[in-house]
Amino acid sequence: MNRCPVASRRGLLAAAGGLVAAAAAGPARAAAGGAADAGGAAATEPFWGRYQGGILTPQQRHACTAAFDLTTRKREAVEGLLRTWTAAAARMANGETAAPLGTDLSAPAPDSGVALGLSPARLTVTVGFGAGLFIKNGVDRYGLAAQRPAALVDLPRFTGDQLIAERSGGDLFVQACADDAQVAFHAVRQLDQLAYGVADKRWLQTGFLPDAPAGETPRNLMGFKDGTDNPAVGDAGVMEQVVWVGSEGPAWMEHGTYAVFRRIRISLEHWDRMEVDFQEETIGRRKYSGAPLTGTKEFDPLDLNRADAEGEPVIAENAHVRLAAPASNGGATILRRGYSYNDGVTFIAERWPPWRQGMLYDAGLLFVAFQRDPRSGFIRIFEPMAKLDALNQFTTHTASGLFACPGGAAPGEFIGQRLFMTG
Repeated sequence: MNRCPVASRRGLLAAAGGLVAAAAAGPARAAAGGAADAGGAAATEPFWGRYQGGILTPQQRHACTAAFDLTTRKREAVEGLLRTWTAAAARMANGETAAPLGTDLSAPAPDSGVALGLSPARLTVTVGFGAGLFIKNGVDRYGLAAQRPAALVDLPRFTGDQLIAERSGGDLFVQACADDAQVAFHAVRQLDQLAYGVADKRWLQTGFLPDAPAGETPRNLMGFKDGTDNPAVGDAGVMEQVVWVGSEGPAWMEHGTYAVFRRIRISLEHWDRMEVDFQEETIGRRKYSGAPLTGTKEFDPLDLNRADAEGEPVIAENAHVRLAAPASNGGATILRRGYSYNDGVTFIAERWPPWRQGMLYDAGLLFVAFQRDPRSGFIRIFEPMAKLDALNQFTTHTASGLFACPGGAAPGEFIGQRLFMTG
């Protein structure tokens, strides 16, 4: 019998809405391994809760981030997609397939199967909303324009930006993080499959962290420790102040946060030709120890007032760490959760002389930062950095996005439910 793939997929999407009830009923047996394996309990991060995972979660080794453009005209279809995504994400975080495996082998598979037998690998899935969910090309497609948060602004075009439109923006944002690259990619791939007929992929980007010794700050591709000055995620009071949206509204964003995404290509060939002391002056830290130039250990405080024998600041006025420090930005603080990326080489990259070259590494940093308000967070910090940072001679921002990530969900709810109840 001939089958209609479109109709079959739509049927799957509609049926998957029932997954919420199944997920709410409690953890089911892991499919062909996963959390049921030896040591699997430690490999599972909770999905349900006041806050979404993947924000304060101890950082996993791999990330797969993606954005989607909504293609449907129907608000109920968007709501249905988020309901389906929530249920599927909860299952996958528990080490299960995105949807129960069926017995009809002549029908489209409800899951690719590529994570069968694998540990959940501490998978977290974080969902965010771009400005296009609320209004796009001047059109309020889903009756949600009045619910667009004031903090969900259009990021300004910063000095030096060379943004690729196809790699930037998006109506929906997904960040899947796991200690296994295949598990993270599987999660995004399955959400993409479930979005058929409602949303299309806009861009996808993978990233990684080194397997650094426990308790040590991982190094980025420039060879420097990255993340030393992050606020303490274990301090709930600090996180309330820096990361989580409070009663300032809108109400549906309470316990949520704002994610800034930037893809930053680094001219590694030229960086590697620089003397180590020049690199350290550019960053403002020692390369091997991670200590500030005014200290001896990694977590020694920055002394931005210290001068050398000639009266010059030890940490240069245009050093990266000085410009990024809260003391230089009226106390502005954000939580960075970035990853390195390596996409091989590009044959068309051009930079200003003398860095012109026909082939460069397409590698660098996936900058992801969470904050309570990007206007007083990332934008406040990065506007002067884009103009003055000595590191800019080696970096190019090629993609950008800002997304409102609502609070978490309780069993039986879906991510973003309060938006659709009030919008």
